[in-house]
Amino acid sequence: MTQIRKPRTPASPRHAAACSRPIDRTLDPALFKALGDPTRAVLVACIAKCARPCTVGEVAECCSVDLSVVSRHLSLLARAGILEPTREGRVVRYQVRYASLSGSLRAMAAAIDECCPTPRTRKGTRDGCC
Repeated sequence: MTQIRKPRTPASPRHAAACSRPIDRTLDPALFKALGDPTRAVLVACIAKCARPCTVGEVAECCSVDLSVVSRHLSLLARAGILEPTREGRVVRYQVRYASLSGSLRAMAAAIDECCPTPRTRKGTRDGCC
């Protein structure tokens, strides 16, 4: 006889805070802060679409922001692990860390799915994600 799993009873915020789950390790505030600024999001998209390392000047052409501001934004994105800077003399080129960024986002999505409060059907089964 197959036993049907019931969804987990929702926990109180206090109880949930005390539990360690994958979501605690994957939701990175620095990543959200870095991508949360509209200008930085445009800059990341611009570099990603170029599919090659770009200089600060090249990236600045994507938006109407001063070169020094673009440079600060790119530096913050690099510190957050989204961009990889490469220095060639006085020129710094930035490229998206594709594997790292997509891996972080996939891990976040999986951790969020693991916390879902209602059962989902997966590959034809009745087993839920809870």
